[in-house]
Amino acid sequence: MNLGYKMLVLDMDDTLLTDDHIISERNKEMLLKAQDEGVKVVLASGRPTPAMLSYARELELDRYGSYIISYNGGEIIDMVDESVIYSQSLTVQNIHDLYDFATKNNVDIITYSSDSIYSESHSEYIQVEIDLTKMHFDKVADFKKAVDFEGVKCIMLADPSKLQEVKPLLESAFPELSVSFSKPFFLEVTQTGIDKAATLAMLAETTGIKREQIIAVGNAGNDLSMVEYAGLGVWVDNVTPELRSKADVIVASNNDDGVAEVVEKFILKTEMHLEVV
Repeated sequence: MNLGYKMLVLDMDDTLLTDDHIISERNKEMLLKAQDEGVKVVLASGRPTPAMLSYARELELDRYGSYIISYNGGEIIDMVDESVIYSQSLTVQNIHDLYDFATKNNVDIITYSSDSIYSESHSEYIQVEIDLTKMHFDKVADFKKAVDFEGVKCIMLADPSKLQEVKPLLESAFPELSVSFSKPFFLEVTQTGIDKAATLAMLAETTGIKREQIIAVGNAGNDLSMVEYAGLGVWVDNVTPELRSKADVIVASNNDDGVAEVVEKFILKTEMHLEVV
């Protein structure tokens, strides 16, 4: 029995996916049952669109007529035909200015075309993104010359302590852009006002689903806006510690089927203990 929720929005890395970057059998089973109950399951990630499609297909979002929100809110994809129904990109000048900032502050920077990751450098943190997305990596000699196209987002990458120092400088230098952490070593930048909540609100209006009918589940800073926006905001137990109090409920970790727990309790109405924040 569904408790009235019509949309379940899920961050992917460290939330839906295990540390091995797979959807557990239990999570998959429960998400298919949720969709059988008429609930729209939406994947909302900082990942680029190509790195989300196989997971969306695995969950049969195409068959159930659902959506993905990629690039931290930069795009909405209708999974019925995998068409882009919303996109907001950084300009070429935005990307070049961000490159100059990154160079000045001694951090790496990457951006994306439709099928490739671009950077002048390679590091352990860039390799994490390559491994996560499985996208082609184009290490270029001249970033500005190579990147002569608009891109949905950039990521600045460095040791977490370094990025903590850089974040306020970046926000001060680019107050018109949106800045958030997706991982401690990924500082993501998107166009003005773009975050998961803003794009989720547009999707909710498009589908006629009310805010209070939405559950959002995440674990990190770039999930905070949608967790606060949703009618029910949920963290998995491996949430970034300083965010722990900023949700309605905490469930099991990404490695312990926390997403399945959400479906069982709030969509299938199975009784279980939950940590209320």
